[in-house]
Amino acid sequence: MDLSAFLTTQFLTVALVFARIGAAMMFIPAFGESFVFVRHRLAMSLLLSIVIAPIVASGPIPGDPAGLIRAFAFEVTIGAWIGMAGRVLMTGLQVAGAQIGMVSGLSNAFAPDIGSFQGSTLIATALLLAAVAIIFAADIHHVIIGALIHSYDVFPAGRLMPGDLAEHMVKAGSAAFYVGMSVAAPFYVMGVVLNTGLGLTNRMLPSLPVFFVAAPVLIASGLFVLVLSVPTALRTFAARFVEWLGLLTF
Repeated sequence: MDLSAFLTTQFLTVALVFARIGAAMMFIPAFGESFVFVRHRLAMSLLLSIVIAPIVASGPIPGDPAGLIRAFAFEVTIGAWIGMAGRVLMTGLQVAGAQIGMVSGLSNAFAPDIGSFQGSTLIATALLLAAVAIIFAADIHHVIIGALIHSYDVFPAGRLMPGDLAEHMVKAGSAAFYVGMSVAAPFYVMGVVLNTGLGLTNRMLPSLPVFFVAAPVLIASGLFVLVLSVPTALRTFAARFVEWLGLLTF
């Protein structure tokens, strides 16, 4: 066997694997966070590609430049889809953070020193950071690596199914919205109970400054419910995320 042809084949095999793994690592939750340096993500993607290249079916290497470019485009598209689908699923916690901030009064634009953007963003950021911590603490990052290897069974190299990818991305958005609404459900109940009680109080005591009384009560109650519901919220997200990683389908 010609040594140069053998080395070229091995290099292109690793490069095709790196195209998928690297694209996924740019967006996938935990590994693709903005506070993780891009060069660190690329270095890990390269090492992971070298390790798993012999055990995944990367398919035949195209001999012509056009086929090679098409193969790289397919791999990058599939990798980016995997990463963005996971990222879309994680945005369910951002939806929950926005809803929690609105219901609990943290996003009240009339309250001093806390605008609608700051209040909701604070809770959403805290939930996202907690989710990242759970991913690493519960070894879900190992499941992510396993899902990237399993992706070669679900999406064979050299094949692209744009209709299926688009349909599953829509399902990812639906799943993210469901997770967000499930996490925020206790706060809807709290909001209905408190606002009903404050409305009845205002009817019985018209002279009571309800706004100044309601704001601290809503914020304190919201923080109390947040402390109680965060474990369940993170467990809900982690279970849905692991379920998707195991199948790569919704």
